[in-house]
Amino acid sequence: MMKVYLDNNATTMVDPEVKAAMDPYFTEIYGNPNSLHDFGTACHPALRKAMDHMYEALGARDEDDIVVTSCATESNNWVLKGIYFDLIKNGEKDHIITTEVEHPSITAVCRWLEEQGVHVTYLPVNQDGIVEAHTVRDFITDKTALVSIMWANNETGAIFPIEQIAEVCKEKGVLFHTDGVQAVGKIPVDVIKAGVDFMSFSAHKFHGPKGVGGLYIRNGHPLTSLLHGGEHMGGRRSGTLNVPGIVGMGKAMELATYYLKFEEENVRRLRDKLEDAILELPDIYSVGPRENRTPNTILVSVRGVEGEAMLWDLNRAGIAASTGSACASEDLEANPIMTAVGADSELAHTAVRLSLSRFTTEDEVDYTIEQFKKAVERLRSISSSYAYMPESMKDKQGEGATHG
Repeated sequence: MMKVYLDNNATTMVDPEVKAAMDPYFTEIYGNPNSLHDFGTACHPALRKAMDHMYEALGARDEDDIVVTSCATESNNWVLKGIYFDLIKNGEKDHIITTEVEHPSITAVCRWLEEQGVHVTYLPVNQDGIVEAHTVRDFITDKTALVSIMWANNETGAIFPIEQIAEVCKEKGVLFHTDGVQAVGKIPVDVIKAGVDFMSFSAHKFHGPKGVGGLYIRNGHPLTSLLHGGEHMGGRRSGTLNVPGIVGMGKAMELATYYLKFEEENVRRLRDKLEDAILELPDIYSVGPRENRTPNTILVSVRGVEGEAMLWDLNRAGIAASTGSACASEDLEANPIMTAVGADSELAHTAVRLSLSRFTTEDEVDYTIEQFKKAVERLRSISSSYAYMPESMKDKQGEGATHG
């Protein structure tokens, strides 16, 4: 049985080159970089090189800050809570704008902020799964402290019009944060061109190690720290630096930038081949136009088949997929993305996400096509809801989902 990993939006394998770059900093060059002796200072060249890779890959300037965090969840929390303490708690502002389809590390913080008295607007997405800039403009008020909208969606791969949204925020004098986790390593990301004030990212989404991420901060903008206790990262985030993690993230970002063309051409080709084959089956629906999706992502709904049942069959065949965000995978409610784009309740329970990487092979895609079709046939044959569904219902495409 072939083993196929198609859950790369949840996490990715560490690139062997990244692992090799990290290895010496576990057992050979292991000093605390804040120490003055040779064991500590020996880390400095590798740290500088890693940070240089990040600045170059993201298009950041010397006057900007890239602060290393433990993950994008921490980065997202830091921006939202930092803005709360800087601009909202003192009564200057009281409003934040985000979307209905953000990662839980945004929406959960926003719910906490609402408990503190903050007004939060959750913008709906259109049938393609994005929020357009004019919608953001309509909801900004003189009390808006921050707009936080993801660059690319973790479930659909839909790419948001970040440059246009940033321009609206600039016109209105409002700070703009984007969760760039699903964009970095998949599509070109230039924080200066995009005009964002803050951007979160996480190494394990682009073949780096888990447990390390970052936050881009434009022009060194003041932001109340979450962690105090030292002068690490320029005093912005206390805690001994994760030297192997930083080295790995820097190398992973260097490689991700190098492979962007490969992502756009080869990964996209394999993604499209897989999606085309799946859509040959009746009553299968994919979300969002391909041209406005990250090149590795497919979110499909199989009418008459529960998403969890589909995952079970795929897993038995050695194929790893998901029904959506790994951070919410224990929630068996209807997929919120499918609901947000207007799919009916039956379709919203049938979503399956397949996400490729640059390590995905043609043979793996061919095997997945074969097993996916077998699973659909088997599960529909035992699904009473599908067997007795009127033909008119079977032929009805969920509003907001696109076929092909």
